[in-house]
Amino acid sequence: MRCQPALFPCFAIEKVIMPNLFHRLRQACVLLPALACAYAHAEPFAYVPNEKSGTLSVIDTATDQVVRQIAAGKRPRGIAADPAGRQLFVTDAASSALLLIDNTGGAPVRSVALGKSPEGVSASHDGNYVAVAVEENNSVALLDGHTGVVLADIKVQGRNPEHAVFSPDGRWLLVSAEEAEQVDVIDVAQRRQVASVAVGLRPRGIGFSPDSGRAYVACELVNAVYVIDMAQRKAIATIPAGKNANGIVVHPDGKHVYVSNGIDGTVMVIDTASNQVTATIPVGKRPWNMAITPDGTKLYVANGRSNSVSVIDTASARKLADIAVGELPWGVVIR
Repeated sequence: MRCQPALFPCFAIEKVIMPNLFHRLRQACVLLPALACAYAHAEPFAYVPNEKSGTLSVIDTATDQVVRQIAAGKRPRGIAADPAGRQLFVTDAASSALLLIDNTGGAPVRSVALGKSPEGVSASHDGNYVAVAVEENNSVALLDGHTGVVLADIKVQGRNPEHAVFSPDGRWLLVSAEEAEQVDVIDVAQRRQVASVAVGLRPRGIGFSPDSGRAYVACELVNAVYVIDMAQRKAIATIPAGKNANGIVVHPDGKHVYVSNGIDGTVMVIDTASNQVTATIPVGKRPWNMAITPDGTKLYVANGRSNSVSVIDTASARKLADIAVGELPWGVVIR
């Protein structure tokens, strides 16, 4: 528009503000396609600790390609992440520590000393807490999820604890141990063990239903998955699995549970309504711990003896790909 000479404000808009605005619009025209492209590819990433390589392999779940490697101590094992994926929590068995890795690259790796042989690590869904199973302490270390400060060292009955997993509602930690025939129940608010639930020999992977009402525990030496009613604090079903049942993942909709079988080299799909196995999927050698994408479409399985991660399409229950990673991958977390 054209302005009347006597109207100074309009003159200022035309002579001063409008050229600057046009310049900014030109910049936006250049930047918007690039930003749109970046957001279009802002898929979740899968992080895989490679125990023998001392690295984390980062997989773009949109392309199923390894996009980078992150140094992570000498023997990284358990892994978790805060809800936004900005910080990774990795146990390093070699240094008996929890590594706090800034996933944005803006800060150096921090190390929190723990007892000897820390293994599985879990982050609460609200990001306030991190729990680490410390084998030779027979305890679970509870840390502040924001600062990394150790809040409590909670003793458990099971010897050589391997996993300590938060319920989705944040009330409970279930703890499995190599030398146990039970999972121990920790009340997070009280910061102490309050119960144990009898299961099969050598419980390993643990997963919860989305409503926290049930837990699923793979028991390696009895080749079975135990279904626990958390209100009753007892096992209400036993589901036969493959040889050396190990990792557990629950689908976000709660309708299926996945169990990895270490000797068989398979993943089984369990229907939670019937507690029956509905599919068996071949993967790599010694499948171990697993993770599922937030939308539930793909499952990622760490194959410890194949140095790979298998990708499973959950809708068709078939393997899509094997992705080469580092040596002796221990597990997966997706954020």
